[in-house]
Amino acid sequence: MSSEDREAQEDELLALASIYDGDEFRKAESVQGGETRIYLDLPQNFKIFVSGNSNECLQNSGFEYTICFLPPLVLNFELPPDYPSSSPPSFTLSGKWLSPTQLSALCKHLDNLWEEHRGSVVLFAWMQFLKEETLAYLNIVSPFELKMGSQKKVQRRMAQASPSTDLAFGGAAGSDVDQEEVVDERAVQDVESLSSLIQEILDFDQAQQIKCFNSKLFLCNICFCEKLGSECMYFLECRHVYCKACLKDYFEIQIRDGQVQCLNCPEPKCPSVATPGQVKELVETELFARYDRLLLQSTLDLMADVVYCPRPCCQLPVMQEPGCTMGICSSCNFAFCTLCRLTYHGVSPCKVTAEKLIDLRNEYLQADEANKRFLEQRYGKRVIQKALEEMESKEWLEKNSKSCPCCGTPIEKLDGCNKMTCTGCMQYFCWICMGSLSRANPYKHFTDPASPCFNRCFMSMNDFIFPLVTEEGEQLL
Repeated sequence: MSSEDREAQEDELLALASIYDGDEFRKAESVQGGETRIYLDLPQNFKIFVSGNSNECLQNSGFEYTICFLPPLVLNFELPPDYPSSSPPSFTLSGKWLSPTQLSALCKHLDNLWEEHRGSVVLFAWMQFLKEETLAYLNIVSPFELKMGSQKKVQRRMAQASPSTDLAFGGAAGSDVDQEEVVDERAVQDVESLSSLIQEILDFDQAQQIKCFNSKLFLCNICFCEKLGSECMYFLECRHVYCKACLKDYFEIQIRDGQVQCLNCPEPKCPSVATPGQVKELVETELFARYDRLLLQSTLDLMADVVYCPRPCCQLPVMQEPGCTMGICSSCNFAFCTLCRLTYHGVSPCKVTAEKLIDLRNEYLQADEANKRFLEQRYGKRVIQKALEEMESKEWLEKNSKSCPCCGTPIEKLDGCNKMTCTGCMQYFCWICMGSLSRANPYKHFTDPASPCFNRCFMSMNDFIFPLVTEEGEQLL
């Protein structure tokens, strides 16, 4: 190695190390060489997809994904002793999302760049071309279809093909064979399958977006302070950004109040909701356990086929079989009716408590024919009829009777004086004021001038005139 070549190599490697950071350029320790990672700048709303007619069975086939970053192209190089005076750098170019044919085209262009710069250092020109011109050179536009290539299969096909076979191909077929022949051994598509490629691209894109987010400044609309993205968090749907300290207080208050379904974006009228992962990142372990439990419970409450064990000491969720009204708790083995939550009673109708009769009657009267049939099957038509009759009787008693002031027995007055006798407890009382009367002289209540019912023993309620009283308490009549 001449001193000029060695000096040129050292200067070039030193210049690359000063231009690029440690993630983009790394110098090899044992040889004169290194590795460069070229991150391409993608146009806005760049999309990738895998065609549905791919040979590989993919769950993601036919779907498009919008990304901001693609995994880098990796250029590994080694400088020969007579570089740059005579020989070019030896290299391999690898990429996950480019096919071997596309990588081979890039390798060929790197060779052409060396021929243009022969006798001068060329690594920086290579890196600039790969970063700035790769998409245009390969005519890559959005949406970009991801493809897999197999260099071994290409080489094997070409080895088996005879000259007569080559002559038999014409037009597009012949051009395909020629294209397969130019696959360069320095071109490496470092990926196992299309499924893993899609996942790697999406993971890399997410990691790079987080990295960019963490390095920017954002204004929190809660505390109105500017903070780095590493101290902030954004909602995935709306991308509204708030500092983690404010969101932490906001989440903790909502969780303590049991409002786990209301961890929405603080922006007014914004429907975005925080993910469980974001909540877990901000709140303490004990509080997140409460959030997780309440979120599960509220989710189960929305499921029509989930009921809870009615035993107070259990309360575990139980899956309800379609068309069956029996639930069996997997924890305490309690068999219960999923309708009335009492012990399972087979084909017998559900028992109705006295408190529920009013609700049952109102529900039955407001239901349509289908719901009426369901209620009759659930509680029994006789039970519902009884509830309706009891409610009608109660309404009639409220309108046409009064309760004994002593025992509460309903009493109807058809005729006679206003001194009444309860048939239940034999208590005397006044029908007008409903006051209890003396057993020794019950009519004193009507003959005493101080009594409010004085001289009204035979007066009906329709004839009773109540005295008018002023605000000062003076009786006018």
